[in-house]
Amino acid sequence: MMKSNLYSRGDKIFALAVSVLIGMFTVATLYPFIYIAAVSFSSGFAATAGKVVLTPIDATIEAYKYVLLDPQFWVSYRNTFIYTIGGTVMSLLFIIPGAYALSRPQLYGRRTWNLFIAFTMWFNAGLIPFFLNMRDLGLLDSMFGIILAFAVNAFNIILLRNFFEAIPQSFEEAARMDGANDFQVLWKVFVPLSKPAIATITLFCIVSRWNGFFWAMVLLQSEEKIPLQVFLRHTIATLSDDQEFTATLMDAAYSAETVTAAIIVCSIIPVLIVYPFIQKYFEKGILLGGVKE
Repeated sequence: MMKSNLYSRGDKIFALAVSVLIGMFTVATLYPFIYIAAVSFSSGFAATAGKVVLTPIDATIEAYKYVLLDPQFWVSYRNTFIYTIGGTVMSLLFIIPGAYALSRPQLYGRRTWNLFIAFTMWFNAGLIPFFLNMRDLGLLDSMFGIILAFAVNAFNIILLRNFFEAIPQSFEEAARMDGANDFQVLWKVFVPLSKPAIATITLFCIVSRWNGFFWAMVLLQSEEKIPLQVFLRHTIATLSDDQEFTATLMDAAYSAETVTAAIIVCSIIPVLIVYPFIQKYFEKGILLGGVKE
């Protein structure tokens, strides 16, 4: 009885309003996933006619058969894993040492280097200069070029730098008294203490690489090198331009909409599998590594 009196009527109304808003936000977030899954299992005619709202109409797996029996789907799926895993590892190899160096007070010109890194978050050379730079470096139509070109992200460096700065200086001093050099201090002291921040950055890198589309479409010409997102675009364009396919849509068990939805469902499964293992570090990494003055 005493506990219920701790909250005034205004507090209860506020809590109710917050709960309603969170519920609405949750529904708004989940509905696109539910809708895409429902479309992927619906018939082509039902999806094209806009009959699908929440559950599949005329349930069928023909769209998945169309996708999974296409050899190019598996090639692009493999490429996406290569870009994601290779790109994430490459990013961490650059970001972790870079953030450590920028967090050390003894770094000469530290404020200037930090300013240069932050500057790139708002200003860059532009699309055409970047493309010309990739061309001159011989990285067009190169899988390694896609992995290397986007290895460093200024926001991730700043996030991890702030986390490193929050680690007590006494830890580093104790390691140096034991004879540790900079590399040993980084890998044996800072990295183990920074698992939440590193896990958060790893998740950012995975999602960014997995969803990479624009530059992969621009820089890659070979079909055997394109990632899943570019394959999705090619599939949509192919089905939309296929006049014979469009003419028989009334009798089709799948359509451009259902095939697109099936590819999207297949593409988000790996990220959904990985996220629960990193989620426990995510909130802590963001809070402790957030940008600060």
